[in-house]
Amino acid sequence: MPEYGRIIQQLVERCKELPSKEERNEMAMAIIDFMGQRNPQLRDEENYKHKLWDHLYILANHDLDVDSPYPFPTKEQLEEKPKRMEYPKLQGDFKFYGKSILQLIEKAIELEAGDEKEALIEVIANNMKKSYNVYNKEHVTDDVIFRHLKELSENRLDLTGIESLEKSKIYYTTNNNRNNNNNNNRNSNNKNQTNKRRHNNNNNHKNRK
Repeated sequence: MPEYGRIIQQLVERCKELPSKEERNEMAMAIIDFMGQRNPQLRDEENYKHKLWDHLYILANHDLDVDSPYPFPTKEQLEEKPKRMEYPKLQGDFKFYGKSILQLIEKAIELEAGDEKEALIEVIANNMKKSYNVYNKEHVTDDVIFRHLKELSENRLDLTGIESLEKSKIYYTTNNNRNNNNNNNRNSNNKNQTNKRRHNNNNNHKNRK
């Protein structure tokens, strides 16, 4: 551990040679404080004191008889290779769909067959289509989305019976609501304009009198 330098290494070797455990404990505490001063950046880390004691034991080559407030690591623990990290399920062609799509798919799988399940599946497919178009910057056909959905759900969700997303119930519901809102807005605007014209006509008539 070259970051601590030769002086601390010599102090550790001296500590190991002290005859009494009390003396070794006292010197080990002093070395820990000195190590903290030499590497102040460690103080910003969590459990930095624990790390300093581990470093002290490593510098002593795992041969230091002192009372540590923390268990010393063994050589086997330090040589143990970290566990292999699991890669996300969404890789390759599917990475742009995101984790939220996987969560929705799992939710849809758990639902019992019925209108709620069908609506959620169609919502998932619509969102997958949006994600695909945004990421790839190209139009995707519905059969591609249906195939990806089947694969991501391990064949447990299937929309191949629907000719297209545009003909699904949720598409019509969403667009009908949107059209109704647009019609309501237009009707409201027309009423406001008519009332405004009537008000202006009344004011003009009064002014002429």
